[in-house]
Amino acid sequence: MAWQGLAAEFLQVPAVTRAYTAACVLTTAAVQLELLSPFQLYFNPHLVFRKFQVWRLVTNFLFFGPLGFSFFFNMLFVFRYCRMLEEGSFRGRTADFVFMFLFGGVLMTLLGLLGSLFFLGQALTVMLVYVWSRRNPRVRVNFFGLLTFHAPFLPWALMGFSLLLGNSILVDLLGIAVGHIYYFLEDVFPNQPGGKRLLLTPRFLGTHPGATLGLITQGPSPRNQVTGSLLCLQDIAFGQSQLQGAWRGGGYLVFLSWSRIFFSISASVRVSSSGHHWSASPVFRMAISTVGRGFSLWAGDGGW
Repeated sequence: MAWQGLAAEFLQVPAVTRAYTAACVLTTAAVQLELLSPFQLYFNPHLVFRKFQVWRLVTNFLFFGPLGFSFFFNMLFVFRYCRMLEEGSFRGRTADFVFMFLFGGVLMTLLGLLGSLFFLGQALTVMLVYVWSRRNPRVRVNFFGLLTFHAPFLPWALMGFSLLLGNSILVDLLGIAVGHIYYFLEDVFPNQPGGKRLLLTPRFLGTHPGATLGLITQGPSPRNQVTGSLLCLQDIAFGQSQLQGAWRGGGYLVFLSWSRIFFSISASVRVSSSGHHWSASPVFRMAISTVGRGFSLWAGDGGW
């Protein structure tokens, strides 16, 4: 029953968000189970164009590293911001949303050649965050429970967070740059005197509501638009309490501290114009509980 409810909730997620998130999770699971190797997934121009291993053009966007904080952190942002875009400014425009992915992916691949980048999934995540933030400038974001700022500063805060962790910020800068190019061409330039829309969705994808000749049928989103938050504070506290039992031994205290960061970074986001504060669904809480108990059993706690 629990898994049926979780599956039903997942099926209500918009198609593009559902497909991309599932592809990322399945790819990581395949690597974790040693069915695939990261060496089969990374972007290598020589292998792509000389050995015709064209799948690398796609798979390098699907792998975020082994299971751990970085993977869950990226999955959280991919799922939330991809979904909010698809249910928000791209509501009823599925083909346009797919075209945004294609445009971003192609441009990141070309620019990635200059920086010798092998995996571009994080850059795509930052691009999604950037586009959402620029289209929702009035949303206030609570970051780590310490800083509160307007949404357009969020991509830069993520870049600063990567810098603090000692990671390269080149991937974040690439995502911000590509996101800004898309935002400028799609939202800014067409509204300038003499400007016009340059990013036209190809007809084979479907270019109008109800299109049936294209690969994608445009139509209304099955869910209402998400206007505001990631996770409310009570859901964060719930997730922390579920995960805390999994690491009672000293060897897991470090990961426990990261799990707290993972839940707190997605803390309350309020829409200043309406003051709404949305909460995660009961099914999400059930999923967190299941994950916490699973880690507990894996860690040797033995308490289902």
